[in-house]
Amino acid sequence: MSRRGSSSAAAYRDPAAYRDLSFWHATVPGPLSPRPPLEGDTAADVAVVGGGLTGLWTAYYLAKSDPSLRIVVLEKEIAGFGASGRNGGWCSALFPSSTAALERRHGRDAALAMRQAMIATVDEVGRVAAAEGIECDYVKGGTLALVRGTAQHRAARADLREAERYGVDPLSWLDGDPPRVLDPNCARVHPAKLVRGLAEVVERLGVRIAERTEVLDWRPGIVRTDRGDVRTPRIVIALEGYSPTIPSLTRSVLPLYSLMIATEPVPARLWDELGIAHGQTFTDYRHLLVYGQRTADDRVAFGGRGARYHWGSAVRPAYDRVDRVFRHLRDALVDLLPPLREVAVTHRWGGPLGVPRDWHASVRFDPDTGIASAGGYVGDGLSTTNLAGRTLADLLTGRSTPLTELPWVGHRSPSWEPEPLRFAGANAGLVAMQLADVEERITARPSVAAKLMGPLVGH
Repeated sequence: MSRRGSSSAAAYRDPAAYRDLSFWHATVPGPLSPRPPLEGDTAADVAVVGGGLTGLWTAYYLAKSDPSLRIVVLEKEIAGFGASGRNGGWCSALFPSSTAALERRHGRDAALAMRQAMIATVDEVGRVAAAEGIECDYVKGGTLALVRGTAQHRAARADLREAERYGVDPLSWLDGDPPRVLDPNCARVHPAKLVRGLAEVVERLGVRIAERTEVLDWRPGIVRTDRGDVRTPRIVIALEGYSPTIPSLTRSVLPLYSLMIATEPVPARLWDELGIAHGQTFTDYRHLLVYGQRTADDRVAFGGRGARYHWGSAVRPAYDRVDRVFRHLRDALVDLLPPLREVAVTHRWGGPLGVPRDWHASVRFDPDTGIASAGGYVGDGLSTTNLAGRTLADLLTGRSTPLTELPWVGHRSPSWEPEPLRFAGANAGLVAMQLADVEERITARPSVAAKLMGPLVGH
């Protein structure tokens, strides 16, 4: 590959444009001016490819464990440019593969260890934010899953039975109209404040963050960028939904676009009517996922799936905004929370997240090559990245800990099919989930389409 900037990088040459990436970028305090890029060849003990949460958490725990390490984070745009700064702000214990799916693949003890680690991670993010002075609106209020209709009622009760069977997730049923299931293991955060604050912390710890530095490729011992080469014995690949922009990773994950809207501030009387408190996130039991939160300034930030997959795993700025999907999200929000019908939408945005072929996130390290990686979070990455960072730090420093024994360590997902099979399958799956929700509304019974798709989406 030649050393050249890409068209997506050129689209953001004006630093002011970073404010337009999302509501979160528009409201994060402090400048978004890029840090200095790499200036020629250099050397490091660890080179991290990607300035999102996976890369920054890895750098943080490495620097904490060994302050003498020379760590450089290489970021094509600015820290928190991608999903780490644009997501729904759920710091949750959710993992792409369900507990039952983990048990089938890895056994009961491993599945429970994974669940316990994810639950502990929610508190770990809050602990670090408090200890390091990262003001990110972290409030652990839990997730309210609204139960709407007969089919969703069955799904909710099944969730409660599964939680009781495993004895790890303390879900509870709340009567109301509609009734709700409360999962206490989730915190509301402002994602851009978290990732930008974490970047400042790792810099104070001596980590170098080279922004506007595009990584072109790597091999054991060297990372090549458009600004120079980094010679290093340890490389961490942390690109998530942007992995397919690297030719060798085109089929590693599927870049699935998730879009969001934010409203104007909602009056306190409406929040009281809705029964959603500060620190709480919300969703329901539909198959085409939606997710929302009450922001610190009393807006609704609400997102969901529905954008189609693009041929060849293409990732482009134009795909961040799709009017049809934004209209769908607005309709879905009003359908879910009717008192919000008169509340105006003020911000619209989106971006890609990484979906592995088996919907199973992973952390890997090959000591022979010195190359490590983590990702495949399927949208559950805001907290999972922290667990990945701690685990990678242990692996890279040769420590054997309970984290390095978790079942996602060393997991290797199969590659996605070549085109046109990838295009057909991904978009057929999207249509199937849409039809499943329609089917359940009409029949009031669990969807046959969703049952058939279950094994393909980590259930």
